[in-house]
Amino acid sequence: MPKQPDRRQELAAFLRSRRERVTPDEVGLPQTGRRRTPGLRREELALLAGISATWYTYLEQGREIRASEQVFESLASVLRLNRHERGHLLQLAGHAPPAEAEASEPLTPEVAAVPLLLQPHPAYIIDGNYDVLSHNRAADQLFPNLITEDDRPANFVRWVFLEPVARDVLVDWEPEARGLLARLRTLAGRHPTDPRYTRLIEELHEGSPQARAWWAQYEVQPRHSGRKRLRHPGREPVDYTYTAFHLAEQPEQTLVIYLAGGTEPAEGTRASAAAALMGTVHPSA
Repeated sequence: MPKQPDRRQELAAFLRSRRERVTPDEVGLPQTGRRRTPGLRREELALLAGISATWYTYLEQGREIRASEQVFESLASVLRLNRHERGHLLQLAGHAPPAEAEASEPLTPEVAAVPLLLQPHPAYIIDGNYDVLSHNRAADQLFPNLITEDDRPANFVRWVFLEPVARDVLVDWEPEARGLLARLRTLAGRHPTDPRYTRLIEELHEGSPQARAWWAQYEVQPRHSGRKRLRHPGREPVDYTYTAFHLAEQPEQTLVIYLAGGTEPAEGTRASAAAALMGTVHPSA
């Protein structure tokens, strides 16, 4: 992989991946016999978007051209992009400002202590590229070998793809891993010059054939809350709900809390955590 991503090639790959997912039926075009490639042809997409087929071909070839935001809005509509995919397309096209590189500043002691206050519920704080900045003992037990003794910070994406025990802990490993990679891709697209993302992506490509294959499919996805089936070593799977909160002053640093089934934190723990969180974090969108 290149040391820095080429935005034109990223844009070309994203457009191509989405074009191949839209069938003629979905956009009201008749079937015209066998097709050598999946999805729409380039000229069909260009016609539906109201742009020149040659111009669109240049975009997919990664040429140095500049198209208006209106052109990309039209392409997004024909390609049926959701709002997160549309935002990613505009980012790649240069119609949304890239996020500034995050300062690698340590957490303040009161923020770093929040996961400890949430014990016995697994909790950790991660930054934009999924480095683990703080965690509690319950998280260490639920995700074995997440915290290592080498010089690198613990990283949740690296753990999922490169730590063998992750496939036992994550009962639905493949969909969980694919979703996590899609979220990493979204964040990496907002930080095209941040070397932390480039290094992590290179490491995943070198160590995981699944990451190599899925990266080429160009999935994008925002961070969100949800549910996971997790298995403590030697135990039966348990359904967990997890909730993500962004730190107010560092919006790409995220507190993640896991609750087994329908359990809730004890009253004292909830009050202590609320006091520590007041003015520090806000719920993830």
